[in-house]
Amino acid sequence: MPTEETLVAPPPPMAPAPSVHLRVRQGMRRRHNWLQLVKFCLVGGSGYVVNLVVFTAVLSAFGLHHLLAATIAFAVAVANNFCWNRRWTFGASGERARFQAPRFFAVSTAAFVFQAAMLQLLVVGASTPEVVAQAVSVAAATPLNFVGNKMWSFAAGRVPA
Repeated sequence: MPTEETLVAPPPPMAPAPSVHLRVRQGMRRRHNWLQLVKFCLVGGSGYVVNLVVFTAVLSAFGLHHLLAATIAFAVAVANNFCWNRRWTFGASGERARFQAPRFFAVSTAAFVFQAAMLQLLVVGASTPEVVAQAVSVAAATPLNFVGNKMWSFAAGRVPA
């Protein structure tokens, strides 16, 4: 005679989580993500101008090393970008707000490390003028910055880790 345990159907097998590649492809099909990218680039454009103005001013006024000037420019630009991205690009608010600033700073710092390495390569390795190298390296770090901030700093619908 069957026991109660044998009469219960086993749970259905769980579908595997979609691969990162599939999630990226699905994300690229959403208009909202493209609009956020445009907003992020506009905010980044203002931060880019702030960064280059501060970088050039610090270089010419104080004659500091290009990496120190880049660090000062980064600090000023990241404050500008956080405020605008939080409110306008990602429309972030609510309970997760207290986690956004440290996450944004962590992502921005990672992008800055990439940018600073590229700046050093361009200035020292390729003899590129410092301001031009700064402009190129900041632009090259933008995609890394966007993905990190979209997926982690301002991620919607996730419980903070």
